[in-house]
Amino acid sequence: MTDKSLPEGLRPETLAVRTAIERSQYGENSEALYLTTGFVQPDAATSAARFASGEGYTYARTSNPTVTSFEQRLAALEGTEAAIAAASGMGAILMMIMGLLKAGDHVILSRSMFGSTLSLFAKEFGKFGVQTDFVSQTDVDEWRAAVRPNTRLLFAETPTNPLTEVCDIAALAEIAHAAGALLAVDNAFATPILQKPTQLGADIVMHSGTKYLDGQGRVMAGALCGSRQLITEKFAPVVRTAGMVLSPFNAWVVLKGMETLGVRVKAQCENALAIGRWLEAQSEVARVYYPGLPSHPQHELAMRQQSGLGGGVLSFELAGDTPEAARAKAFHVINSCRVLSIATNLGDTKTIISHPATTSHGRLTEEQRQAAGICQGVIRLAVGLEHIEDIQDDLLRGLHTLPA
Repeated sequence: MTDKSLPEGLRPETLAVRTAIERSQYGENSEALYLTTGFVQPDAATSAARFASGEGYTYARTSNPTVTSFEQRLAALEGTEAAIAAASGMGAILMMIMGLLKAGDHVILSRSMFGSTLSLFAKEFGKFGVQTDFVSQTDVDEWRAAVRPNTRLLFAETPTNPLTEVCDIAALAEIAHAAGALLAVDNAFATPILQKPTQLGADIVMHSGTKYLDGQGRVMAGALCGSRQLITEKFAPVVRTAGMVLSPFNAWVVLKGMETLGVRVKAQCENALAIGRWLEAQSEVARVYYPGLPSHPQHELAMRQQSGLGGGVLSFELAGDTPEAARAKAFHVINSCRVLSIATNLGDTKTIISHPATTSHGRLTEEQRQAAGICQGVIRLAVGLEHIEDIQDDLLRGLHTLPA
């Protein structure tokens, strides 16, 4: 926060601390929290002008200074012209769909995306005539073959949840633009600390600020980043009408979280890589999914796109003779933990362990889960900032006591 305009060329760590609206007349050093539903206008003419133009502050469903600070900071980190906040990551995706698509439009999605994202497109908006095809996250030819004359949007998250598959953002951008469509990328896992999708050709970047941007599992938040034209003409009217607004308190909490984003993400990447290497050496583990490992199918692509780091999330698989046996093993390891949190969030300073097939992807059909490669024996770790050996010891409580 500054009384002067920030100079050009500041590094991400500085932008994450300093980008915000101007200080108030009180000169606060930490961004102010504006808890108000409405804003008093100096006169009727100014009120009319602000309501007509959308500029200035009038009503909290339209804009709020604390939320504006969050939006400016995230846009600065992503390198986009603008950003717009939402109440959650799924709220941001809902805003994107409502702002861009209509009945008869076609969307191409990775079949490996988050379960709620798949359901929102296929089930909820399928009812309104939006057509969706699901393709391989990693097979560029499948994306290209799925394009139709009415294709308006390609949408992928990279890396994916929970198997950390990585898509080629530049290749997908080329496919989308050749078809006159837009490419949107869910960047919640990598964050702008590791990758900036618009620099690789993406048009829209989606964030669940609930994850790494907050970083301590406190509040829900979401956002879309992109050109000023997309934000003001396509998405802002949806927020004003539909009301999926981010609360000022949540925006303020995430603002504070973003100040340590770079430090946290790099430390969590370091921890995740160490845990991934260690898990590969455990005889009870059949496979480890982590982009930072040379064994990962898209390791080289991930290193190019993600600043040479693998991220803070990994998954590993326990083999079983049947799906039921594999799930029993996974449950045993999870239930044996005394330090790690059994929860479904990620990006927290506390390491979180979960069973994707019965949580984040539990509402999908077994056929959909199998198509995404999510077996009953898969366990996801969102690695936090605990000491590495304490995380390892906690996992060993279950791994070393697995039933034969």
